[in-house]
Amino acid sequence: MGHFKESLKKITVHIALVLGILILITVLFLKVYLPSYTNHGQTVTVPDIEGFEFHELESYLQARDLTFEVTLDSGFNAELKPLSVLKQNPKPTSKVKSGRKIYVTLNSKNAPLLKMPNLVNSQLKNAQEILGNIGLIRGEIIYVPDIGINVVLEQKYRGRNIPEGFEIPKGSQIDLVVGDGLGNQILDVPNLIGMDDIDAEFLIIGSGLRMGRINYVETDSVPSGIIIRQMPPSGATVKTGEPIDLWISESNDNRNNF
Repeated sequence: MGHFKESLKKITVHIALVLGILILITVLFLKVYLPSYTNHGQTVTVPDIEGFEFHELESYLQARDLTFEVTLDSGFNAELKPLSVLKQNPKPTSKVKSGRKIYVTLNSKNAPLLKMPNLVNSQLKNAQEILGNIGLIRGEIIYVPDIGINVVLEQKYRGRNIPEGFEIPKGSQIDLVVGDGLGNQILDVPNLIGMDDIDAEFLIIGSGLRMGRINYVETDSVPSGIIIRQMPPSGATVKTGEPIDLWISESNDNRNNF
């Protein structure tokens, strides 16, 4: 009987120890491991960091249980500061686990160089699309008399004509000289007979025409520098931009002085 009691006592102690260990394991699981596991898997919302400067990223993301890594890719946006965020992955509002790494693409310090395309003889609409697609900005549109309506006649960068293949920074502004389509307009030729050559030139250009050939004619009856003939004649109908040939008097006295 005494042996039985001693064995029962030992079994009871062992059971108590086992129960104690199980309770301890349960407490550790509930109080330590489970909260740690739950926090590790907690989801956070990815913030919008596009436009942030590089030095702002670490503290901003750490406060939101996120990290970041800069990708090897880069881009350029003239409106953003150098080394600011151009793109991010994952995108804003995405749901990710805490501690997730956000990959960022930074804005380059210097604009990359692009080769200027040929826009001459293109329609204005097409020229604008080409500029936008390669990263250039359409600047001022300068209309000039020409029969080609909205046809690009010249492409300019900083006031100078630039040829195809010329390298310019991405984001540069390109001004376009474009035909106004008035080259088909019919005009009456003004009367230039009796005018001096300077006034005649002003009137020709102001009328939407242009200077043609200049011929000098010796005469004693008309002072030097006076228009004595024109072609086409006064009253004739011509198109905008047509040349006007002039015959200008030149006295014999002037020739003898040379």
